[in-house]
Amino acid sequence: MATVRLPGLIDAHVHLREPGYTHKEDFYTGTAAALAGGVTAVLDMPNTVPPTDTPARFAEKAALAASKAVCDVGLFVGATTDQLDAYLPIAQRACGLKIYVSETFGSLRIEDLGLLHRFFRSWRERAAGDALSLSKGGKSQVADTDERTTQFAIRNSQFGPVAVHAEELMLPVCLNLSHLYGVPLHIVHVTRRSEIELIRRAKEQGYPVTCEVTPHHLFLSSDDLSRLGARGDMRPRLAAPDDVAALWENLPIVDIFATDHAPHTLTEKALPTPPPGVPGVETLLPLLLTAVHDGRLTLDDILLRCVENPRRIYGLPPQPDTFVEVDVDARYELTDASQRTKAGWTPFAGHSVFGKVEKVTLRGQVAYDGHRILAEPGSGKVLFQSV
Repeated sequence: MATVRLPGLIDAHVHLREPGYTHKEDFYTGTAAALAGGVTAVLDMPNTVPPTDTPARFAEKAALAASKAVCDVGLFVGATTDQLDAYLPIAQRACGLKIYVSETFGSLRIEDLGLLHRFFRSWRERAAGDALSLSKGGKSQVADTDERTTQFAIRNSQFGPVAVHAEELMLPVCLNLSHLYGVPLHIVHVTRRSEIELIRRAKEQGYPVTCEVTPHHLFLSSDDLSRLGARGDMRPRLAAPDDVAALWENLPIVDIFATDHAPHTLTEKALPTPPPGVPGVETLLPLLLTAVHDGRLTLDDILLRCVENPRRIYGLPPQPDTFVEVDVDARYELTDASQRTKAGWTPFAGHSVFGKVEKVTLRGQVAYDGHRILAEPGSGKVLFQSV
């Protein structure tokens, strides 16, 4: 047995499904699964019902999280075609703005180029305006400042990045909008060789871009679809083995490992047209630790992409006296029955992995003892709400 102590992990991309889809997951079950996987903070996406796109809806969702969560939760606001800039008054209370420009679950897809310009521009102007207002004693002077000052203001504001689901041809569109408006851009769940190589080139040219990769896109490919069936249906879709190889080849370009935890019930997955998405928050750490055992990653690789970079990119506060004790040599088989997510399954069922979480301590209190969730509902913090 080799037990090591790690800082609490951050999963920067989850769908906890509340409000609107609580038969799939809710703030308690999703954050309990996170704790069991050694994750002490999650960032939740806005494609719920209703979507998180107005101050009132954001407040409703924050209240639900505050009453149920057992780990810390940050909330994204979403760009929508009907509410447009309605979210801006509470933008600083969000971890970022999420824009869906490619096929996804839900109804938040933005396909109009003019609207994309509007969202990038308004996010930039609000970030710069608020930051300059703070630096000038409360009076915004964006119109009177030069570009260098505006960029400094954006980088030092309390606004998160624009996070986009952008595949194939939509990726260069978003990269160029980010460059045009000077807005930090985060590309979620990158899957293809063409995409990671384009992001690498954009970084080399100084574009303000970061990106993430999911475990299911690192450890599964289109070759697994015949075995997985509907359990392998997700967005982005599982890519070809060469695309998976490209992600590993370009690992230095990848800033974050995040799960895109997107639970649906097995009954839904058995439908003729199943909803896309797979659970993942609880299996993040063992899958990555198995890659450490195999010599493909190091512990430092995990901590950089699951702690340091998410905190830096999203401006997340530290979690004092928070750590995870994990037996990195414990080997076991992942099963559906062992999953705490309300969905009750994993696409990695049957996989042999290393890394058993023995204890999770959150702010000095034992939240998970290796068997039971000890944290009380509502003990998790909703991030950025005191801004």
